[in-house]
Amino acid sequence: AGVIPRILSTTNKPIYVFASHFHEDHFTKDILKWKTDYPTLSFTYILSKDIMKRRRANKEDADVWMAKGSVWSNNIINIYATGSNDSGVSWIVEVNDAKNQANIKRIFHAGDLNNWYARFLTNDYNGGTIDSEEFGVIDPIKDEKQFLGELKDIKKIADSFDVVMFPVDGRIGNGYTRGARQFIEQFKVGLFIPMHFVVSGFKSAWRMKEFTDEYNIPFWSIEKEGQSINIEKEQTMVTRK
Repeated sequence: AGVIPRILSTTNKPIYVFASHFHEDHFTKDILKWKTDYPTLSFTYILSKDIMKRRRANKEDADVWMAKGSVWSNNIINIYATGSNDSGVSWIVEVNDAKNQANIKRIFHAGDLNNWYARFLTNDYNGGTIDSEEFGVIDPIKDEKQFLGELKDIKKIADSFDVVMFPVDGRIGNGYTRGARQFIEQFKVGLFIPMHFVVSGFKSAWRMKEFTDEYNIPFWSIEKEGQSINIEKEQTMVTRK
């Protein structure tokens, strides 16, 4: 709590605020107050259209509304709204270097894109729907195919990222790293940052490091809220598409 206000109170850089979908752990109306709380800063709000559709925000609350396939850019960033097998979108963000236009940093934020029902994909599962007490009626194979299909669509835009933020959520149960592993198997990654793990604990996300190490991908083992990292120092070079 209070991490972002501390950052906003000590910067003069333009601020781009993203929300990938309407779920309360990804969007809160509190973010809309920042532009009045910090009037000297320049804010650009980029929100997924499902947030407005679900009446969590009004049309005038965002500078840019995006859905899968949308593209938006200015002289600083290029944004591609990519898909999700849950709600809303995922994001590809390319940040231009003002001093060197040829130098572009490419970031991927998964939103709620993940292989959420991985724990049901066991050797004794023969396909079809499952009536899960937690999720209701689900089809784990169908959902995984949709997830992999979204990765395929993302790869049409880019196959390498300087920074990837992806869910490593222990609440999934067995196989909770499966979606993230499938991602790094298909994309070149300069730095992997886990997310969506607070409920299951910070250390639960560290399980993913075993797999990023196999690909020589630096992994941020986050230990506490408010921790920061020097991305330029930590990331490896990735080959551009």
